[in-house]
Amino acid sequence: MNWAIALPEIALSIVAMAILIFGVVRRDDTFLLSSMFAVGGFLLAALLVLTSARGVGYHGQFVADAFSSFAKLLVLAGAALALILSLDYNQKNGIARFEYPVLMLLSVTGMMVMVSAANLMTLYLGLELQSLALYVLAAFARDNLRSSEAGLKYFVLGALASGLLLYGISLVYGFSGTMDFAALAKTLARPESASPGLIVGIVFILVGLAFKISAVPFHMWTPDVYEGAPTPVTVFFSTAPKVAAFALLLRTMTMPFGHLLIAWQQLIVLVSLASMILGAFAAIGQSNIKRLMAYSSIGHMGYALIGLAVGTPEGVRGVLVYLIVYVFMSAGTFACIIAMQRRGRALEQITDLNGLARTDPGLALALAVFMFAMAGVPPLSGFFGKLYVFLAAVQAGMWTLAVIGVLTSVVGAFYYLRIVKVMYFDAPEAPFDPRPASLSFVAAATALFTTFFFVFPAPFVGAAQAAAKVLFG
Repeated sequence: MNWAIALPEIALSIVAMAILIFGVVRRDDTFLLSSMFAVGGFLLAALLVLTSARGVGYHGQFVADAFSSFAKLLVLAGAALALILSLDYNQKNGIARFEYPVLMLLSVTGMMVMVSAANLMTLYLGLELQSLALYVLAAFARDNLRSSEAGLKYFVLGALASGLLLYGISLVYGFSGTMDFAALAKTLARPESASPGLIVGIVFILVGLAFKISAVPFHMWTPDVYEGAPTPVTVFFSTAPKVAAFALLLRTMTMPFGHLLIAWQQLIVLVSLASMILGAFAAIGQSNIKRLMAYSSIGHMGYALIGLAVGTPEGVRGVLVYLIVYVFMSAGTFACIIAMQRRGRALEQITDLNGLARTDPGLALALAVFMFAMAGVPPLSGFFGKLYVFLAAVQAGMWTLAVIGVLTSVVGAFYYLRIVKVMYFDAPEAPFDPRPASLSFVAAATALFTTFFFVFPAPFVGAAQAAAKVLFG
């Protein structure tokens, strides 16, 4: 058994257990130190992902390849950015407890297991480890009614989605006799051999995974959880779990069920179209910037789903490039939202940004960069994310997806540009509180990446291409 291929996951688990013991023994004032250890754990895991052996282990249930390495590095980047943003916020808001980085580490461990799943049971175990930690994180500000409500809503709907996913897995196992991805691919090499019961099982699996990426019509939890959860937790929700769930969706649909593309393609097309349209139109009337970003994320998942609907290596490459771009845009936007504080009170209304360019030009510039990028304005990174998925759709002759994608991008540009207009043309409010260095670092680093992505896209596109090839053998 090639156990060494799971070294990154083992290392993260050990770091999580070490911080847990350290926190219990020391009890007071361990949040900052625990968080530093956790960031170190993420860096160690990233190093192990790059240097560990590749292959299949644990009796064919776990795989380490170029695709899993790509997704794991992106998950770790999103988690590290979210944890750095929580350092100052948690202390100011009275939720600086050592359990926070422990939960993040365990959740990321689950995500990395999901990404490397080569068996439906491994898939479910990773997904549940991720989800259980996320339920607690959403309600981490337990004295805040909105946070408790967010955690409860996410738990109830997440449990329902997990039940549907498990039911789908049981149907697939019942009608095929195996849960192994490689064996399923071999069994389903002739599409006509797939029974109707197995197709129904695949639909249930798709429903469970669509919930995790907050795709329409399984998006109901997203606005409430994004708004109610502590903002650094919202950063985490909008980055790492989205990448892990999307990577899992890509691997599951292209490897074991790839030969049944005709059976599930139309479902992905419908979900993609619905997500793009709802994300574009539902965000227009939002006054709370966190809710606006929730609907924005639903729209972005719709754009990324175009690549999966296409079902080609070019489509998967487009999805992976989109995910890279989205993680940094999203983390940077939420860094700017966390900076929205006056006299120690967090602000969330779009009108609180009035005249920001005159009171804090640096923050206004960073947020403007992210808004233009999310709108897909060239030459910012968001433009390239959309370009690659639309290009894959056009090459596959799926013009409807590409055209509706472009049209909903134009609609979405309205509410992104409205934020820029508020910052640069409205009468200024009182200035925000001074920002901590950790927040400025994340905002500046992600803004630079988003702005100058067009200068060095080749390594990222090349890595996405190599990862996509793995799924198509």
